[in-house]
Amino acid sequence: MKVISYNLNKHKAAGELTELVSAHDPDILCLQECDVPELPEQIGGLVLADATQSNRLGLALFYRASTFHLQGIRMLGLKKSLHDRIAKPAHERVLAARVRDIDHGRDFIVASFHAAPLTALNSLRRHQIRAALDEVALLGEGLPQLMVGDYNYPLFKESLGQTVRDHGYSLSLSDDHTYTRYRVFRGHFDFATSKGFEIQRITTLPQKSSDHMPILVTVRPD
Repeated sequence: MKVISYNLNKHKAAGELTELVSAHDPDILCLQECDVPELPEQIGGLVLADATQSNRLGLALFYRASTFHLQGIRMLGLKKSLHDRIAKPAHERVLAARVRDIDHGRDFIVASFHAAPLTALNSLRRHQIRAALDEVALLGEGLPQLMVGDYNYPLFKESLGQTVRDHGYSLSLSDDHTYTRYRVFRGHFDFATSKGFEIQRITTLPQKSSDHMPILVTVRPD
C-alpha cells in the first residue's frame, strides 16, 4: 500500500495534487493545511473520505474506492497550544479513517495528523501524539494503524522516538528532510508512526509550491 502525506502550506500547493496522484499512484492521500471548501470530491482514482469542517487550516483524507471500503471516520481535537488559542488555525488536529481492503477482507486505520506549531513546546506535541494514537485506535481495537502528517518536530527526535516506542508504536522518518524555508532552515517535519504495519520505505518527494515536501510511505501489514 502506498500513502502520500502532504502539508499544502495554506492550500498553496493544492494545484499539484492531480499531478502528484498521477505520478505516484497512491492508495491513500493525507493532507494538512488545506482549504476544505476548495477540495474536489475526487483526485484521479481517489475519492474524498472526509475533511475537517471547523479548521481554518484543514485536514483531508482521500482513498482508492476500487480497493477499499470506508468503514468509519474519527475527527479529533487535541490539547491546545497558546498559538491555537490566539490564532485558532485548527480545532481538529487528527482525521482518521477505518478502511477495509476489499480483496483481502482486512481492516486497518490510517490517519492524517498535524501537530501544534513550533511556537509550542515539544512536551505539548508529545502529549498530542500520544493522545492521537490512543484516540485513533478506538476505531478498531488491535487493527494495524498508520498515522502520517506534519509532526512539527525537527529536533530531539530520539526523545520522541522513545516516547512513541514506550507507547507501543514505531516512528519512521523519510530518506531526506521534508521541510525547507528560505533554503536555510531544514528538517524532518513529516513522518509516520505505526503499529501492525511494516514500513518498507518512506521517500521524500521533490519540493514545489509548499514549504513542505510530500512524503510517499510504502507499507504492508505485519
